[in-house]
Amino acid sequence: MSFNSSDDDSQQRFALGFLIALIALLISVVVGTVVVKQVRGSAAPKTAATAVASSAPAAPAADAVATDGASVRVENGVVKFYFASAKADLAAGANEALADVVKGVAEGKNAVISGFHDATGDAALNAELAKQRAFAVRDALKALGVAEDKIELKKPEETTASGSNAEARRVEVALSAQ
Repeated sequence: MSFNSSDDDSQQRFALGFLIALIALLISVVVGTVVVKQVRGSAAPKTAATAVASSAPAAPAADAVATDGASVRVENGVVKFYFASAKADLAAGANEALADVVKGVAEGKNAVISGFHDATGDAALNAELAKQRAFAVRDALKALGVAEDKIELKKPEETTASGSNAEARRVEVALSAQ
């Protein structure tokens, strides 16, 4: 009888060990997936000129801003670049969206760039990120042939935009008379 009892104990230990190994494997797969996504997401950002030059053709402007992705749309002559959280990468279609701005500058107007950010996180870091996003748009305009003296970086009086966080993470480009 003691022989059967030790066989049962061995089988229970084996089953328990197998279950623990299976749980460890599952946890390591989940952690590995998260790490890979973070590494891909934080890869060195492209320069604005490279990002614009390699951008895909513009997709039709969506009515809603992506929850946490880069997008661009034109509203009443103002080009609005929306950014992913903690990113300064321009959305695909930047060249096409900026075409009317480039045309307006060629006709003697200036491009005015204003950066906004959401209210989450550290205010100083958000302000710096809004500035980097504005620089990315400026660099895209320069890559399209707009002279630097025709580009005005204007810090809005209220940089923390209202609305959803996705709406707030934006840079606006408008034309103004000289």
